[in-house]
Amino acid sequence: MRLLRPISILGCCLMAAAGASAQISLTPSAAQTPAPASKPAAKKEAPKDAPKEAPKPKAPAVAKKPAATPKPAATPTPTASPTPSFDDPNVDLVYGAYQRGLYKTALDLALTRAQYAGDAKAMTMIGELYSGALGVKRDYAKAIEWYQRAGDAGDREGMFALAMMKLSGRGGPVNREQAVKLLASAAKLGSPKAAYNLALLYLDGQTLPQDVKRSAELLRIAADAGNPEAQYALATFYKEGTGVPKDLDKAVRLLQAASLADNVDAEVEYAIALYNGTGTPKNEAAGVALLRKAARQNSPIAQNRLARVLVSGQGAPVDKVEALKWHIVAKTAGKGDPMLDEALASLSPEDRAKAQEAARKWIGNDKK
Repeated sequence: MRLLRPISILGCCLMAAAGASAQISLTPSAAQTPAPASKPAAKKEAPKDAPKEAPKPKAPAVAKKPAATPKPAATPTPTASPTPSFDDPNVDLVYGAYQRGLYKTALDLALTRAQYAGDAKAMTMIGELYSGALGVKRDYAKAIEWYQRAGDAGDREGMFALAMMKLSGRGGPVNREQAVKLLASAAKLGSPKAAYNLALLYLDGQTLPQDVKRSAELLRIAADAGNPEAQYALATFYKEGTGVPKDLDKAVRLLQAASLADNVDAEVEYAIALYNGTGTPKNEAAGVALLRKAARQNSPIAQNRLARVLVSGQGAPVDKVEALKWHIVAKTAGKGDPMLDEALASLSPEDRAKAQEAARKWIGNDKK
């Protein structure tokens, strides 16, 4: 009996405003799945003893907080009042101070570099500090001003950060047209985050005309640059043939790459692929180990699947107390499972109390 069965990811559901998402199926889900714009691919009939599920997708957010200026090759420790050096591009005292939480020092250094060296990355850093209220009072107007100066000087991170502010309406009214232009410019300069977010805008079809092929092209650019969110999203495209030819092998390779970068959704799907041997050699032990990792990262789907494994003993020793613990944790997060309710109903009061106590401790630690 196959305990785990990967769901087919509806390419049409990826057209939701929230962006691309992959789904996993094993058990009934109380959550509603977004209605597809067109007829979904037919699902294979499961054996009578294998549970079915309409999975709950988790979509990536379009707007992401811009990352700090990329880390340079060397990061020397700054002194209390350092004198910045402008002749060595590998020396970045500004980012060194930022990494160490010396935000006031980072601001002073960045202002000096921006004024005397026209350093575009320093301008982006100033915008980041004002936007995040780091070492200085939050001031979105100043953040926008410095991001704009950085973008005008050709810094792709400044362009991306400004685009995100325009999309979210921070520091002024929402301006999607300007945001798209900034994202396109940053993507051309090689920003994986810009390419990824622009891909989502082409996918949702609200800000831009829907174009799944262009979305796939941009996701591939970001995925090739190592962006795990893009790798995961592109994997869903290959699973369903959305904007690209259907290719399960490529989908699994992308899931593997994203899971190695700790993308939890990719970890769950890759774990199920390993467990079932779908698009990759079957390896139940590796699949269960990855499910455990994702469960500990608080993925309700992984917690649910791990509980099923522990109940059945397929791929791991039977441990109904541990199974009930994860089942309770998943239910608390909204991932119920009637099959597990039935399978664990026969537990003794002592074992049930152990599982409930373990679940309470886990949930309590997660909230701290």
